[in-house]
Amino acid sequence: MAELLPFLIPILCNTNFSIRKLLESIVRNPYRQSHLHRFPIFLCLISFTVTLWLDSSISEDSLNQQYQLSINWQGITGRVVKAESPDASQLIEKGLQLYEDTDITAAIKEWEQALSILRKNSNNALAVVVRENLARAYQETRQGEQAINYWKEVIVYYRQVGNQEKVGRSLTELAQVYSSLGQTKEALVLLCNPDKQDNCSPDSAVEIANSSKDKLSQVTAWGSLGDVNRLMGDYDKSLKNLEKSLGFVKKINNPGLQMSVLNSLGNTYISLAKVSDRKAASAKVRGDEEQARSFTKQAQQNETQALEYLHQSLDIARKQQDVSSQMRSLLRIIPLYWRDRRSNEAEVTLKSAIDLLESLPYSRSRVYATIDIVHLMHLLQTPTDKPAPSRWSCINSSSYPQEISLLETAVKVAKKIKDDRAESFALGTLGHIHECRQDYSQAIEITNQARIAAEQKLKAQDSLYLWEWQTGRILKAQGQISGAISAYEQATKTLDTIRQDILTANRDIQFDFRDTIEPIYRELVTLRVDLEESRQARNKSLVSEDDLNNISNILKTVDSLKLAELQNYFGNDCIITPFQEKTIQELGDSKTAFLNTIILADKTVVVLTLPNGVNKLETIKISRQSITEKILLFRRSLEQFRDEQADYDTTIAQEMYNWLVKPFITEIKNSKIKTLVFVQDGILRSIPMAALYDGEQFLIQQYAVATIPSINLTDVRPLQKQNLRILALGLSQPSKVNGKFFKELNNVSKEISQILNKIPGQKLIDEEFTTSRLETELSKNNYSIIHIATHGSFGTEPENTFIITGEKNAQTGENAILNFNDLDNKIRKNARNQRILELLTLTACETAVGDERSTLGLAGVAVQAGAKSAIASLWAVKDITTAQLATDFYEQLLKNSDMSKAEALQAAQKELLEGKEIEGRKFTHPAYWSPLILIGNWQ
Repeated sequence: MAELLPFLIPILCNTNFSIRKLLESIVRNPYRQSHLHRFPIFLCLISFTVTLWLDSSISEDSLNQQYQLSINWQGITGRVVKAESPDASQLIEKGLQLYEDTDITAAIKEWEQALSILRKNSNNALAVVVRENLARAYQETRQGEQAINYWKEVIVYYRQVGNQEKVGRSLTELAQVYSSLGQTKEALVLLCNPDKQDNCSPDSAVEIANSSKDKLSQVTAWGSLGDVNRLMGDYDKSLKNLEKSLGFVKKINNPGLQMSVLNSLGNTYISLAKVSDRKAASAKVRGDEEQARSFTKQAQQNETQALEYLHQSLDIARKQQDVSSQMRSLLRIIPLYWRDRRSNEAEVTLKSAIDLLESLPYSRSRVYATIDIVHLMHLLQTPTDKPAPSRWSCINSSSYPQEISLLETAVKVAKKIKDDRAESFALGTLGHIHECRQDYSQAIEITNQARIAAEQKLKAQDSLYLWEWQTGRILKAQGQISGAISAYEQATKTLDTIRQDILTANRDIQFDFRDTIEPIYRELVTLRVDLEESRQARNKSLVSEDDLNNISNILKTVDSLKLAELQNYFGNDCIITPFQEKTIQELGDSKTAFLNTIILADKTVVVLTLPNGVNKLETIKISRQSITEKILLFRRSLEQFRDEQADYDTTIAQEMYNWLVKPFITEIKNSKIKTLVFVQDGILRSIPMAALYDGEQFLIQQYAVATIPSINLTDVRPLQKQNLRILALGLSQPSKVNGKFFKELNNVSKEISQILNKIPGQKLIDEEFTTSRLETELSKNNYSIIHIATHGSFGTEPENTFIITGEKNAQTGENAILNFNDLDNKIRKNARNQRILELLTLTACETAVGDERSTLGLAGVAVQAGAKSAIASLWAVKDITTAQLATDFYEQLLKNSDMSKAEALQAAQKELLEGKEIEGRKFTHPAYWSPLILIGNWQ
């Protein structure tokens, strides 16, 4: 279960026959040999449910290949009997026996030797089948690169001999390898490679299957495409393509494949339910109870549909007496029962799953099913009105003895089949049970065994960090703080090496981020902050070298967390690559200071870094919930529009100032700082620091203010003010997206005209503002600034982070949207002279109050759009004021060659708050000038 056991590996197709018996019957029946080779049975060719978490290379397909290997080797063995070299035949037969004994690594060795002989004998027809099965075996042993190489060789061969049907099938299997490695974009290209109208290319797997009218291939190709759509978060397309696959599978009456498609449909509806749950939680935080109820109802409807599909799959599995497929469905059904408060049914179903365990063959799927069952036992001991427990939390479980017995058996199974990875997870989970029982000596010993198993041939680093983290928790519980910090540090180092892979693999992984990735960083920071507070309480003369480095290590950990959060949010939509590792001191200049914030469970930490490298740490003794409530109150107070500043109650603004800035004001003033750069955490990203109040003035009246998403995601090269050109895009007309109406922006034309009077460039307004016109314009000219005056949104999900264009659907009247991933692709695709986009300005987008995930979209907007800096709004503002702010910003930026972007925005905001009139009115209230914030490069 993705939400309960992220490393759940789906169950193998049940193999109810002996490979040895098949081999013997094939040898006795030459016709059957030939027949099977020409028409291989793809009963479990591809099972679509690619359930991934940290297991980024194992998919249901790779596990199901035990059956597929058996079938294909029938054809191979038939040829081997007549082969020229008895050595190859013997090697293949030995490999078959080893595979049947679950020693896949040894089987691979035999088959590689056989392939070498077949190459020398130029037996290409037989060699290609050996390559196919080697590819599947390599995938099963998590050696994705070798699997990919072999599938590519297979595809080349089948293209050479003109066997398009085999080309299509091989493309599908290659796509599944890429998908299992988290490379879903590559998988999408192989399966469909859609054009702008979403039509698949003729040489893609689905179109080859369609043209050959091979329904079996149509089932697998469309089903695999549906799963890739799901992993990429495109759930509507996933359902559409899986329904196509289901239609084909019903025509061929293949129970095995039908179960796979039904399970995939269930998985997509489960993912949809999770998205709705996350939106409901966000709505609750911001106080929108009606919307929260709507999203909750939607989640329940999706779960009901998921249950229906999973029950259909379970019914088929029972009729087929397919124990493995029964287990797969049961493990998905149980948490849905629990969420629906059907506790009795959940308990009965869990008992059925436990009873089935002994019927499963010794395999990795049995190991992972056991681990999943243990976590489900914890879930069902949790009241249904409480949140589901994290899989690393501890509960007062009455079933610990049974859990230990189950896991000890799982460890034996993993050792028997020589699967280091499965052994690692079984041992790690067993160690966690002992941790929860406070049997720390046993817990640390078993956890160390899990770590050693994970390190074997470096195949399971994506589990290694879990056991390093677990070691840290155990040592902390024993009071061994220094050892705990070392273990946590090692866990974060391991995470940093694999973060890109595991956090962009698929959307299901992203749901588990707060349970399995984020806590490691925050718990490490908590340990070091406690150490720092202890140091500050000691005599300063006793400060050690480790003490001096402590705050620097806190900052490094915080920055790694920022990178991880953004990668988790954007997933496969954006490749986030740090420019280079720099210290925070190296980023700045003599007039810039940095303020890092991090919100912990019982306190909020603020760290000041000055140009001379001096760090100062302060803590606010307030819980996460309390500071979140205070920040939301501050945000709402800012959005209460009034014309005059005098109408604004500065009480909360001053309280926030006292927390975040006042403790450092002496050091800031003594260092003659002009610019404050904030590296914000969580909900703090949703408020403008410019509106903090010291009792006499707003912060922006004293300092230029900017925010950066992360230290190492900031390009600090100064703005190149020579030969600036601007592409100005705008929508003044009313618009509609997904049934929601957006009002007209009457001052857009004026805003764009005034800007083009300052900086030369091109404009696209209303009907001219389309994605195709944008792409054409970017291909013809080099622009250093893109200014967009249109409604937009920073949403809970990356696909809900978009701007609205002037292009309309003739039938629905809805406007087309452009998400930032597409904008980034167009900018990078058409970049001329390798000149990076200096600035992206968005004057009418907004971020929902209280939604921490949408603030991640805001924080990463410059990174996502391929720009050094971005200016964006936290909430919707009267366009008459944004037009003035934008015009004044560009004017200030150009008239003074030494003025930074942060200082130019400061000057524009100060003019408005200090009484500049627009059409006879003043807009001094912070609701009008504070929501525009500068993100990224401030220079």
